[in-house]
Order: sequence, then structure tokens, then C-alpha cells
Amino acid sequence: MLEEVERWLATRSWSVSDRPLHRIMAAKRSSGQTVSVVLPALNEEETVGDIVAIIRHDLMQQVPLVDEIVVVDSGSTDRTAAVAAAAGARVVHRDEILPRIPAVPGKGEVLWRSLLVTSGDVVCFIDADLRDFSSDFVTGIVGPLLTDPDVDLVKAMYDRPLGGAAGQGGRVTELMARPLLNMHWPLLAGFVQPLGGEYAARRSLLEQLPFPVGYGVELGMLVDALHLVGLNALAQVDVGVRKHRHQDGQALGRMSAAIYRTAQLRLARGHLIRPSLTQFERGEDGFEPRTYSVDTEERPPMAEIAEYAERKVA
Repeated sequence: MLEEVERWLATRSWSVSDRPLHRIMAAKRSSGQTVSVVLPALNEEETVGDIVAIIRHDLMQQVPLVDEIVVVDSGSTDRTAAVAAAAGARVVHRDEILPRIPAVPGKGEVLWRSLLVTSGDVVCFIDADLRDFSSDFVTGIVGPLLTDPDVDLVKAMYDRPLGGAAGQGGRVTELMARPLLNMHWPLLAGFVQPLGGEYAARRSLLEQLPFPVGYGVELGMLVDALHLVGLNALAQVDVGVRKHRHQDGQALGRMSAAIYRTAQLRLARGHLIRPSLTQFERGEDGFEPRTYSVDTEERPPMAEIAEYAERKVA
């Protein structure tokens, strides 16, 4: 590991207990900064309500840390929107945001559009499929942004159990993202969960970043933020254990392909001859091929979107 990364781990890698809530609240009051929490959601009716309710109770009613909770529905066919609204979130459908640009499927698409329907100086993203959720996830990653003006982006780090085995979650991280980062962006090798969906950043940074529309958004954001603000402006906080719904192997393959494509674009902005992935499933006549397109589209920095600029002026 590079010496610079070792220094970064010693100075920019914290635990949630390092910043008590009263200290975070004092920093928020003195700075006047506002905090938005965004949950991108697609068919998460089983978990989204509990997450919203806990954030509202702990961080809006008990203490006024969070100023708004917005659930951006990415086309759910279950009761995700109704459950989230009943729990106290403002729910916005992806297609209602910036209708001039037709929406495409993908998590990154939803995160990008969320900048247009939130107002916080600090934007905190939380995946909507978390189980046994704790508000420490929010305070842990928001805290450094409110208490340290030199920090621009904070990722959560945690254990990810899989089937009862500790630390075996995050298969795409270990098999795809970590090797890519270590080989091509070694300054980012210190991130424990580079693909984790729980992170917070200053709006002033997010609005300058391009957003891959799909699963590559987390890796792309880390790499682009490194080039834009430098390693010392990035940090991570240990928030304990993350329990969530795991995907099957083929879904992970598609995710890996999108992440590789995101990395490839940033390495050379090169041409990919065949942006697709073929996988196999056993059918009645043996193994049958299934071909999926790989996310190649990226949204421009939100600061370049006219509607966003007009909103800031207003």
C-alpha cells in the first residue's frame, strides 16, 4: 500500500463513535448547513418504510439533523411509494424529474436526478433495501462533512455478512472493484467499501460530477472525486454491520460488467466494440445464452443542466 494511503487511513478513516451527535449538531447550527437524505428505491416495500421512520424519529424529531427525506421511486411495481410516504418521506417518481430528458433504468440515473428535487448543502444517499437499519448510518457519514470543512465526500464502511458468514458479502467489490482500484487508482485502495450505497457529499461536489446511469455510479463517483478534489477530501466511517438483500450470481455478473465499463471509460475514454454481456442459463435443451446490454451512458454534471442552474438562481 502506498505511504500516502497509509497516512490517509490514519487521518481520514473514522468510527461513528468519533463524532458524538451533540458535536455534529453544534457544527450544523454554527455552519447553517442543511442535510438532505435520498433513498433510491425500486420495489423495496418491505424495508423502505422502516428506514424512513427511523431517520424521521431519530434525526428529525429527536434532533433536527436531517432537513428532508426524499425517496426517488425508480419505477416500482409494488407499494414502495405508498409505504415510504406513509412513513413520512417525500416521494418523487424518477420520470417526474427533468422530463425533458427521458429517464433510463439504473441507480445512477436516480441519484443524478435527485439533485434536482433536494435542496440540502449535504446530500446523503442510503440504499432502500437495508435491514436492521440504524440512524448511525446517516450520522456517521454526514458528521465529518459538518465538522470538517476540508472533507467533501464520505463513504460508509461496514461488515457485510452473507448467509451467516461474516465478511463474505460484497462479492463484486472483492472480485471486480478492488482489483481495478488497486491496479489503476491505487490512491483509492484504502476504501473498505468502495461500492457501498451509503455515502454523503457536499452538493458543491456532486453537481460537478458526471453520473454513470447504472451500477457503475459508485466507482465512477470515487474516481472522479479523487481527480477533482484529491484524496484528502475523501473519507470513510465505520458504521458497524450492513444487512441487505443479496443478488444472485448472474445479476452480480451484469453489475461487474457495468463497473468494468465505467472503469474503462475513465482509463482511456476508449471504444468498446461490444458493450454487452452474455450469460448462460440451463433450459430444456441445455444451456441457453442470455445477452444483456452493459450500461454505457453517463449523465453530465448537474451544474451543466439549465433547469438546475435556473433553480439555483431562483
